[in-house]
Amino acid sequence: METPKNPIVFNVKQISDILPHRYPFLLVDRIVHLDLNENFIIGQKNVSMNEQFFQGHFPGVPIMPGVLILEALAQTGGVLVHQKGHVHKIALLLNMNNVKFRKPVIPGDVLMLEAKGIHLSGKGGKVATRALVNGQVAVEAEISFVLLDKKQL
Repeated sequence: METPKNPIVFNVKQISDILPHRYPFLLVDRIVHLDLNENFIIGQKNVSMNEQFFQGHFPGVPIMPGVLILEALAQTGGVLVHQKGHVHKIALLLNMNNVKFRKPVIPGDVLMLEAKGIHLSGKGGKVATRALVNGQVAVEAEISFVLLDKKQL
């Protein structure tokens, strides 16, 4: 799917009001598309050489760690879940299936983070996700999560 030419739906400040993550673990810079009827969201992560993880992964040949790309996809899915009405709950990772790393992500890349709700309920759910760079799939995965009351944590 091509990136919609819509205005930013949420900026990083608004995302930080939704997600509990903070620097250096808030990995979504903006939400550029949100369709609650289709259970579909697109986030964006601008990958900069200034990211802390590039100091050690791998010096001289910087590649964004795949687990952080998966985390960015999960966070994007978390924004979708919140917007579907689960505002007093937090999505915690349950499992990941069909994970495929297709293309390395390097400094200067812009990751487009897609999440499509497969199943969403008050107890948890599953999202199908893809991270794209210049329209090419870098990572894809099905991510399942459980929803817990924020007060339980």
